[in-house]
Amino acid sequence: MKRSPYERSIIEVHGIGEEKAKLFEGLKLRTVGDLLEYYPFRYEDYKLKDLQTAEHDERVTVTGVIHNEASVRYYGKKKNRLSFRMLVGRLLVTVTFFNRGFLKNQLTLGDEVTISGKWDRHRMTITGTELQKGAIEQDQTIEPVYSASSTVSSKMLKAAITAALKQFGEDLPEPLPEAIRIKYKLMDKQQTVHELHKPSGQDTIKQARRRMVYEEFLYFQLKMQLFRKNQREQNVGRGLMIDSTHIEEFISSLPFSLTKAQHRVIDEVIRDMESPYQMNRLLQGDVGSGKTVVAAACLYGVIRAGYQTALMVPTEILAEQHLESLQAWFEPLGKRVELFSGSLKGKRRKELLADLAEGKIDVAVGTHALIQDDVIYHHLGFAITDEQHRFGVNQRRQLRSKGDHVDVLFMTATPIPRTLAISVFGDMDVSILDEMPAGRKPIETYWAKHDMLERVLGFVEKELKQGRQAYVICPLIEESEMLDVQNAMDVHQILTEFFKSRFQVGLMHGRLASEEKDQVMKAFDENKTQVLVSTTVVEVGVNVPNATMMVIYDADRFGLAQLHQLRGRVGRGSAQSYCVLLSDPKTENGRERMRIMTETNDGFVLSERDLELRGPGDFFGAKQSGLPDFKVADVVHDYRTLEVARQDAAALVESKHFWEDSEYQVLKDYLKQTGALDQGKLD
Repeated sequence: MKRSPYERSIIEVHGIGEEKAKLFEGLKLRTVGDLLEYYPFRYEDYKLKDLQTAEHDERVTVTGVIHNEASVRYYGKKKNRLSFRMLVGRLLVTVTFFNRGFLKNQLTLGDEVTISGKWDRHRMTITGTELQKGAIEQDQTIEPVYSASSTVSSKMLKAAITAALKQFGEDLPEPLPEAIRIKYKLMDKQQTVHELHKPSGQDTIKQARRRMVYEEFLYFQLKMQLFRKNQREQNVGRGLMIDSTHIEEFISSLPFSLTKAQHRVIDEVIRDMESPYQMNRLLQGDVGSGKTVVAAACLYGVIRAGYQTALMVPTEILAEQHLESLQAWFEPLGKRVELFSGSLKGKRRKELLADLAEGKIDVAVGTHALIQDDVIYHHLGFAITDEQHRFGVNQRRQLRSKGDHVDVLFMTATPIPRTLAISVFGDMDVSILDEMPAGRKPIETYWAKHDMLERVLGFVEKELKQGRQAYVICPLIEESEMLDVQNAMDVHQILTEFFKSRFQVGLMHGRLASEEKDQVMKAFDENKTQVLVSTTVVEVGVNVPNATMMVIYDADRFGLAQLHQLRGRVGRGSAQSYCVLLSDPKTENGRERMRIMTETNDGFVLSERDLELRGPGDFFGAKQSGLPDFKVADVVHDYRTLEVARQDAAALVESKHFWEDSEYQVLKDYLKQTGALDQGKLD
């Protein structure tokens, strides 16, 4: 039986000895399989172009004859410009290469060469990027471009891959079952790998890429779905008995009606808690979509079923706001809500800890103070973590360990596109609040240049004179030589001078101690300061309904998701609210972000656009994303395939055929190799 290319050392490829193998290891290419799956990141199409019809600034490839000797001009440190003229058909054009002076020795008067580069129709010049001696064959115009390194050149990579394809290309195992390949009309693995390295045309590249995208996503989703299945089976739940009339009793006590989305999500959460599995659910809801009242309805149902509950939030300010809301809803119904935070000390803390241990407290609201060793619950059945990304995995696990088989709900106001959410949080079920409560006025958003600052401040003053308040957000705390952006301390000084004797201006930033932050926030909450200059520390969970104005300095420095979170600090009362983006973006991407912000208040639309503009690594934070580095697939542009692969993987993991039939063996071997399967699982 032939050994798989994945089991063969790269040294077995003709032309690669031990020294070269060490160089290839720098690119993490250790086996023949690694080399065969080192795919191009793009392709250059060198199809010859007629300059008479080529557009200005178009990328062209032309063949012609060198008409004069090349000259090199040196300037600056190590910079040079090589120029020569060549006859392309009847046109005499100038060719320029920057910092490629070494090419001069390869260029001889009368030689035929092929040049690729940018065509300047007005000056009749080509700024070259590629040069090849002689003419190119028209059937070999598509060239793969690989990520090279300082020690492994593109030429070395191409030679090694060509040799590996010739020797071992036909030995690649086929991981996808025939039924799947037929269903989606996918190329086989051997042809796919060959076409990605040696494409016969643009259409075949598309088909080969389509096949590899599905394969990569299926592998990823099989691991996620298997992990989810194992988690569910290991984490036996209580199977809470929740009386729906208790939920209805709570909802009817509210002074407002719930949206259809809120009713749907409450049903999803309750159904989960009634199942024999421990709940592990993520609730996504845009700013202002009413996550807190959904959480409250679920908390109430669990309390009436005879259990204690906990709500953990990242900041003391947010904890106090949740306490206020829950006490207003629960105390008339005879349920007790108490706050546990860092500032709770002495006799009062001892009393509350004793009451919690005796089961006299129904809801414990607090910061990470809820998970301290001496915090003991009488009978914890349900825990909610708000703004879950602000807590570490261990902190979330500690909260769950405060009881037996505790059901857990995570909440976030950071909208993540649905497909990405169910893929990245593969071990969680996902609920989405995609409807706003009736009567909530959309925040009017405007984009202004910095030279319009006086008009903007005039607008702010108009709101302040009506008794309203305003946030002014800055990217930095102090002046930076690296970034030409407004900083919080300078802006605070400017605004204090501008509003002197008329309005009070507060300053909030991340370097303040927790107690100082609380004091600054309390002063703003009580309207003792009317303008709050702040860095992005106010991004999450601050609720001041009287604040109707948000000004964001250098708004193009922020991603769309963060701008949307900041904007969500206003618009929380009945009055019309406004957001002004102060920005002079230097890039088209920056200008596009400003346009998008003024066009929509929908966080999910913004998250889709943010993902397109920034990519998943930036969107989640590279280490936060949980996404592997796919070789071909792109979670943003290939999201439909990601969804299909997720559904297929979920069905496979649950099916008897997958575990018993030999046609799935390559997939099962992969799961075993990656540690997704416990050893012996398939025996």
